[in-house]
Amino acid sequence: MAFTSVQFVVFLVLAATLYFLTPKRYRWVTLLIVNYVFYFFAGAGYFLYLLATTITIFLGGLKLGNMSAKNKADFAAIKGTLDKEQKKAWKANFIKRKRAVLIPTMLFNLGILAVLKYSGFVGGNLNALFGRFSINLEMPVYSFLLPLGISFYTFQSVGYLIDVYREKYEPERNLAQFALFISFFPQIVQGPIGRYNDLAEQLYRPNSFSYERVKFGVQLMLWGAFKKLVIADRAKVIVDTVFGYPETFGGTYVAVAALVYCIQLYGDFSGGIDIATGAAQVLGIQLEKNFERPYLATSIPDFWRRWHITLGAWFRDYVFYPLSLSKFFTKVGKKGRQLFGNYIGKLLPVLIPQFIIFFLIGIWHGAEWKYIAFGFYNGTLIVLGILFDQPLKKLIQKFEIRTECFSWHLFRVLKTLVLVALGKIITRAPGVGASVYMMHSMLRNWNSDILINGGLLKLGLDIQDLWLLFLSSLVFLTVSLLQESGVQIRQALSKQNILFRWFIYLAAIFSLIMFGVYGLNYNASDFIYRGF
Repeated sequence: MAFTSVQFVVFLVLAATLYFLTPKRYRWVTLLIVNYVFYFFAGAGYFLYLLATTITIFLGGLKLGNMSAKNKADFAAIKGTLDKEQKKAWKANFIKRKRAVLIPTMLFNLGILAVLKYSGFVGGNLNALFGRFSINLEMPVYSFLLPLGISFYTFQSVGYLIDVYREKYEPERNLAQFALFISFFPQIVQGPIGRYNDLAEQLYRPNSFSYERVKFGVQLMLWGAFKKLVIADRAKVIVDTVFGYPETFGGTYVAVAALVYCIQLYGDFSGGIDIATGAAQVLGIQLEKNFERPYLATSIPDFWRRWHITLGAWFRDYVFYPLSLSKFFTKVGKKGRQLFGNYIGKLLPVLIPQFIIFFLIGIWHGAEWKYIAFGFYNGTLIVLGILFDQPLKKLIQKFEIRTECFSWHLFRVLKTLVLVALGKIITRAPGVGASVYMMHSMLRNWNSDILINGGLLKLGLDIQDLWLLFLSSLVFLTVSLLQESGVQIRQALSKQNILFRWFIYLAAIFSLIMFGVYGLNYNASDFIYRGF
């Protein structure tokens, strides 16, 4: 059931009506049933995977919580009789016992994701490797349909389990309520990845109907649908044309397509998140922010702080910090100081985990070499940025470059946008080789004339659609700039006179009906991140 379909709108209206008509005490039960009905429409067979994750993570969290409670009581009883070394031994033994629960539960759930998502990729590449070395061995190559939202709900539930292991909060002791936390229907399709301590209480409490909240939620959904249907799906035509025929469209066409793909991807993903956030808001639930105008970032690290924020935060909290602060990387840092000096040695426990994180982020996007290359590309940029941060600051001081002025800020934004767009070529091209070919062609066959001699009309859109894409992207940029300067669009709109407000609402609905991309060959379910 696509977010941009009439069926979803009808489903949301029915779900909200049922929810608010249910007695307050049982509203969370209605929400759980609604979630499962939504998931059932995505495919009844997928239920098994969702149930397996729900039950195993729930039991794992419960076991960890019970162990922590018992350990606290036991330790308090004999604390006074233990010396320092015995206390350390007690703590180490307890951590070991907790890991015996945590690690198998995590491996089971991440293993399901890995088998479904990567087994075909691994099998195919092993067979290619065996063939290259004339080894008479063939691995089975499986291809599975990915259950709806499996990456998102697996990460969300594993994050919960780790937090319980860390005793950040008590485990959920009601299986049905935990199932609600894992399966919230606006969020399960493509995120954002929620945290238990932020989301669970909102889901369990009896939210009351609020006209203001419903109004803001619907406005956000309209804005998300505009980004998806008017901008992203129109941009898709150009992107598919150029990246589908890299040998035909070289030079400036590649640069245009890379820029348009940045617009498409952002419009598609953030549009879907806006619809999800708006739908949740209708039900009285506030999801976490997943974007903060990433194309206005001034560096690659800044871009990743603004893009898919909840995924970045997940990797930071559950992978980067445990790696960077581990005993192993502490030793690496010490050894690095001996070999490379203090500056490099001090940075090694940060640089290597950063590189690992971006490798994982790359492969999270898909089981293809191009996503691994994308991870290495971003990891390299991040590592170089950290390594040369201090030398660059000294250069800026030496040449007395003004860094507080608009031109310097604009230069940094454009530089970051170019680097991001190059990365997008890697992920959108048919393969790594094709992306290298396209980048080379872009530099070798640059021809700006296509921008003014009608060359852009070869990319699948007529002149009206090109203007629509340009103007709607301009609206997108204007809204982003206003938000970046602190203007809260929906709140500002709510302070206007009723005639003006309704003019804006009707204009938004009219633009969706008139300018949205529809048709016999259009599949509204094709949100790009839905496939991840």
